[in-house]
Amino acid sequence: MTERLSTPSPRGQAGAAPGDRPPPARFAYDRHTWKEIAHLLANLPASLLGFLYVITMLFTGAMLTVTVIGFPLLAAGLMGARQLGKLERGRARALLGVRVDEPSPLPLRGRGGFFAQLWMALKDPVGWRTVLYDFIRLPWGILTFVVTLVSLFVLWPVLPFIARGLANADRAMVRGLLSPSDELERRIAELESDRGVVVDTAAADLRRIERDLHDGAQARLVNLAMGLGLAKEKLLEDPDAAAAMVDEAHGEVKLALQELRDLARGIHPAVLTDRGLDAALSSVASRCTVPVKVTVDLAERPAAAIEGIAYFTVSELLQNVSKHSRAKSATVEVWRSSDRLLIQVGDDGRGGARLDGGTGMKGLADRLAAVDGLFVVDSPEGGPTAITAELPWRDRTAADAAGTSPGR
Repeated sequence: MTERLSTPSPRGQAGAAPGDRPPPARFAYDRHTWKEIAHLLANLPASLLGFLYVITMLFTGAMLTVTVIGFPLLAAGLMGARQLGKLERGRARALLGVRVDEPSPLPLRGRGGFFAQLWMALKDPVGWRTVLYDFIRLPWGILTFVVTLVSLFVLWPVLPFIARGLANADRAMVRGLLSPSDELERRIAELESDRGVVVDTAAADLRRIERDLHDGAQARLVNLAMGLGLAKEKLLEDPDAAAAMVDEAHGEVKLALQELRDLARGIHPAVLTDRGLDAALSSVASRCTVPVKVTVDLAERPAAAIEGIAYFTVSELLQNVSKHSRAKSATVEVWRSSDRLLIQVGDDGRGGARLDGGTGMKGLADRLAAVDGLFVVDSPEGGPTAITAELPWRDRTAADAAGTSPGR
């Protein structure tokens, strides 16, 4: 079984997705044909409403631009045009099967005051393309209404083919004028989604650290304080018991220090900062219950953030190997290919690994996707398993290098 998680491609921009294409037109009427007929007949009232709105908005805004309220009215009109575009996308989705991504909302909040927000609204490409769409639709709406209505009574045997041709022109207009602005618009939407994943992941990591501190080192330090307090009380009356308590407290200190070291290693291991991926991954592999062969072929170190994600990806995957794979051996390979950092973790275990299998792989995939990475799972039942992670390569900066200095 192979699963791949990557950033989805936009639908309805370069062409129709396979699920958007209706079946071929036939002489027999089917539900797709009736939906197309309904859309074509509804073009007249919808285009008339859009045309009147656009003419009123443009005329009023243009006439009042000589005053202080003209530009705000024009900006409000463009915001309203966005809503008309949303309705048209919904109509096309319901009747024509055209699924076009919704444009990202204008990021008006926190954008440098009223005039900056006004300028952003006035130059909104989505609003202006919706205005153009509604402006040119009136003659088209009249044409499609008349042709469809006449054909329904006169040319009804070939109406499915006529409706399909007219509906395809409608589909092209929707995709061309009502889709998100361009690749940049799509990229903004992806980054907004990725930002949410990063925020959720960071919050989960903070909760994990807080829980580990509260349940581990903090509890031991509390016991240590209580033990030392009791030892202090018994120091004069029972020196032997006090010595035993101090010895027990000494053991608690060692355990607390070990837990704090493990927690610090989980946040960001010192060996990764000081010596890089090769040494850090070798250290992780040494703690795995399965023999692991580590091969790192990197001429230079990547940026600290990419290095950290690579480390924790391998660490999590090797934990899964220890807990779930029943493998006899495993391998870790890391190399650079052009501008990508590639990681492959394999084992000869029982296989069956899945993104939704409850082993934390979905979280790993989300983390990699948030930085334009890929996560591919190839794990048929019975094994072997090969998991490939791909990260963008970013060169190490001066700030990253400073973090490895001995006096940091």
